[in-house]
Amino acid sequence: MKSGKIIRGIILLLAILLPASFYLIFQVAPSEKIMGDVQRIFYLHISLAMSAYLGFGLLFVSSILFLVKKTLYWDTLAFSAGEVGLLFSTLVLITGSLWARPVWNVWWTWDPRLVTMLILWFIYIGYFMLRKAIPERMKRARYSAIIGILGFLDVPVVRLATKWWRSIHPRLAREGGGLDPLMVKVMLFSLVTFLIFTSLLIYIRFRVAWAEERINEIFNDVEDYNG
Repeated sequence: MKSGKIIRGIILLLAILLPASFYLIFQVAPSEKIMGDVQRIFYLHISLAMSAYLGFGLLFVSSILFLVKKTLYWDTLAFSAGEVGLLFSTLVLITGSLWARPVWNVWWTWDPRLVTMLILWFIYIGYFMLRKAIPERMKRARYSAIIGILGFLDVPVVRLATKWWRSIHPRLAREGGGLDPLMVKVMLFSLVTFLIFTSLLIYIRFRVAWAEERINEIFNDVEDYNG
């Protein structure tokens, strides 16, 4: 009952934060001098990327806890967080292409950060393909946990790609002394909003997945009893 009130409170909060975030991005934040209004996608792009990292990070931690505790609770949380992370990483690639087209005059280029992000996306596509391919529940959870842990190693590679390799990816801190102070405030507001939204999505997806897990356990117990 208490958790229900908290969730309703978060939903009401997001009903305010999400429209406010889009208003700040498209109406309040100043236009970037070089890229113009197309740079506004930056706020969404960064927020989506951090949301994806949150999902994959929770998958990483939950996978470790599953291997330690051997309970399906943690596996269920892992793949629930992974689903949300994969959704947002897909949106990162889409918004990145929409940003690249007017700035670089191409939809895609083999930039280090883009390539490492695409690799990350494929890793977690493979994670869910593996889950579909293994019918035995504990074996599926164990193998998935290993892939989830190893796959997360690409996240810091994505973040550091522009420092390790020559890149055309925007690094605004080097241009004009960094972001305008108002841009920074809008970015932080958008980032916090999306992280709250992502956390809510993961929680809701986990509740649904855990209910499905419990129902499957009941069906299996009934089948074993009847057998």
